[in-house]
Amino acid sequence: MSGLWRKKTIEQSIADTDEPETRLRKDLSAWDLTVFGVAVVIGAGIFTLAASTAGNLAGPSVTLSFVLAAIACGLAAVCYAEFASTVPVAGSAYTYSYATFGEFIAWILGWDLILEFALAAAVVGKGWSSYLQTVMGNFGMETSTTVQIGGIDFDWGAVLIVVALSVLLALGTKMSSRVSQVITAIKVFVVLLVIAVGIGYINTANYSPFIPPAAEASASGHGGGLEQSLFSLISGVETSQFGVYGMLAGAALVFFAFIGFDIVATTAEETKNPQRNVPRGILGSLAIVTVLYVAVSLVITGIRPYTELKNKVGPNGEVVRSNLATAFSDAGINWLGINWSTIIAVGALAGLTTVVMVLLLGQSRVLFAMSRDGLIPRGLAVTGDRGTPVRATVLVGIVVAIAAGFFPTGTLEEMVNVGTLFAFVLVSGGVLVLRKTHPDLPRGFRAPAVPLVPILAILSCLWLMINLTALTWVRFLIWMALGVVVYFAYGARNSVLRSRAVQLGEETSAKTDS
Repeated sequence: MSGLWRKKTIEQSIADTDEPETRLRKDLSAWDLTVFGVAVVIGAGIFTLAASTAGNLAGPSVTLSFVLAAIACGLAAVCYAEFASTVPVAGSAYTYSYATFGEFIAWILGWDLILEFALAAAVVGKGWSSYLQTVMGNFGMETSTTVQIGGIDFDWGAVLIVVALSVLLALGTKMSSRVSQVITAIKVFVVLLVIAVGIGYINTANYSPFIPPAAEASASGHGGGLEQSLFSLISGVETSQFGVYGMLAGAALVFFAFIGFDIVATTAEETKNPQRNVPRGILGSLAIVTVLYVAVSLVITGIRPYTELKNKVGPNGEVVRSNLATAFSDAGINWLGINWSTIIAVGALAGLTTVVMVLLLGQSRVLFAMSRDGLIPRGLAVTGDRGTPVRATVLVGIVVAIAAGFFPTGTLEEMVNVGTLFAFVLVSGGVLVLRKTHPDLPRGFRAPAVPLVPILAILSCLWLMINLTALTWVRFLIWMALGVVVYFAYGARNSVLRSRAVQLGEETSAKTDS
């Protein structure tokens, strides 16, 4: 059992990056990393979550929900920045945990990141497909992106984007960055244009009451039983729909909109001068998207009363969620005679494209790091001629394509959120551990006010976690239990660190005998 806590030293982690068969090419600059961060964060959140969260949970105080989520992310971001500048190795939180908490916790966190990135990529892929159908319809091509195959719905639009982006990532990270820069520029332009136009249609009366009074449990699915927040369930104080607790539950939900900035840390091994560029990429991208999110949420709740942004029931009984496009359409905004619903849909399509791409990138890098350590098959760590983990990228693409193509998705944002927040807690705690165990280690970036900032990061992330639904916690614990089984069945037996320890023990024994 002592092997569960064996640690991979920072020196060994860095030394492994020089193995010829598993070496990644260093191509990325601080600008590339900032673009990656903005590319993955500005997507589903800004186009969908702001409106639906305002209508169902928080009202106009969704703006404060974004601010609270951004504060939690900012505190965790400086911890990520210190780790990434100290241990510039692929794998992000997984690699950091291996150096601070040991192999078992590292595995748990790696398994957690698999849940986060793969599930998020599949969900956003399906969102991309729905927007593709909307855009085609707006241009007179009434084509469904879902077809029936043997009685099973097949989402060919989601599969198309996942496969195309997987091929792009396999061709090289730098090429992916160039494509990402172009698409990111398009969607940021659309967001800025929407904000500029929307400001002129704001009715300040829609901001009152800014924090609506708490409501009873309702059909929206956010009020009672396992569907209410864990904190609300335990305390029994209030439902998590509107009121202060609704705002807090909204912060836990819109946290999904910020997911992805941590992916910047997974590319540290592929970055030129990572000690300087990775912290700049992480903090720069987070600052940009926070400003945009707050502006968009103010516009949405200003042009429409929050009561008109709640979920609606469609003609076939399906739940229809409000989004940025429907808010503009319902508000009757017709500036310069432009169909803003179409403009926003095109921006969303571009936005979700880069989100899927960077999520696939992050997932493949986590698998690459775990494979190099032997916790999953070592063959996935082999890099191609272009210096990218082609096998891991292909595997991720296949799995995500199957999930996005064949499996229906409901409200899965919270499952992604709980996994990400769990990772943030461990990374923030890891900074405290590493400061104590390796105080003299060279750090390209140092988190300020340690231990205060990491402690605040841990507390804020735990607070957001308990404001997720109790049902989300049940699902998360089941996934974690499955991960423990997989670790003992394969990872613990094939760990490279374990093999080195055994070999060293045998060599020591041989020398003693002689």
